[in-house]
Amino acid sequence: MTPFEAIVSPIEQEYRHFQSLYAEFAVTDNPLLREVLNHIVHKKGKQMRPILTFLFAKLFGEIGDSTYNSALSLELIHTASLVHDDVIDDSSVRRGQPSVNASFGNKVAVLSGDYLSALSMLYMARTNSAQMARVVGQLAQTLSDGELFQLFESRENVVSEDIYYHIIKKKTAALFSACAKLGALSVNASPDDVETAARIGESIGLCFQIRDDIFDYSDSTATIGKPTGSDMREGKLTLPIIYAIRNFGTDEMNSMITRLKAGELSDDEIHRLINFAIENGGIDYAEQVMDGYRRKVLALLANYDNKEVVDAIVAYLDYAIHRQN
Repeated sequence: MTPFEAIVSPIEQEYRHFQSLYAEFAVTDNPLLREVLNHIVHKKGKQMRPILTFLFAKLFGEIGDSTYNSALSLELIHTASLVHDDVIDDSSVRRGQPSVNASFGNKVAVLSGDYLSALSMLYMARTNSAQMARVVGQLAQTLSDGELFQLFESRENVVSEDIYYHIIKKKTAALFSACAKLGALSVNASPDDVETAARIGESIGLCFQIRDDIFDYSDSTATIGKPTGSDMREGKLTLPIIYAIRNFGTDEMNSMITRLKAGELSDDEIHRLINFAIENGGIDYAEQVMDGYRRKVLALLANYDNKEVVDAIVAYLDYAIHRQN
């Protein structure tokens, strides 16, 4: 059994049904929109976030229409955020293929992202739950807040783990937390279980983002789908370089960080910073942080007896920590 098969094993039937439902959102009589939506459907990933919704619904009850509509809403709002992010970052590639903005232009990409966001809200309305709708509304607000804060922070000459966590909690962990929380809410789990689901989801999301940030220090561009140092080129400081600078930074390296924030570093200098982070334990430190989150999740899951689903959530967590792309 592959790691992914271990994750979806308890929800295999529901996951397949979700795939068929997801394809339906590309049906439209607008030729341009249909082309864009088919482009998005064609390059969808494993859809790990809906899987998390299904796993937590299964942990606390039986998956039904509210779960499917929640999963669809969350996947669409996630997809919309990626389409908009690619415009903001001027990214030409998404999951190893041309991004929407690269294929259709920024205007079409922005409007398509808006369309997906609106469609997300329509799917959430089908749950007939004001509580669940608030979760998605707050998520949309948090994702935008995170993007804007990161844009602000990229101009500031500050090296801070606290700021880093503030950003990734809003930009990434909030989505995973919402996925787990809505899965629990969709089956009427107890308030304590809903809160536990949200906490586990957040920890998984933090691990997912830290692993994604570690990829920026790798030279396996073909496997990962983004070039080495792309975060630094955008003025973003991630956990490995923050740790190295805070603990072993020299005047020269601190000066380079200032110039990095100003967008003045050459590719050679960015690679020097990458090597500095690696040589001074930045990657090892990030791995240790993820292991700490893993221990917290395992302690929370120890309270539940549904071994098949618990094992799948642990497999999900391990995938987030150890994935290769």
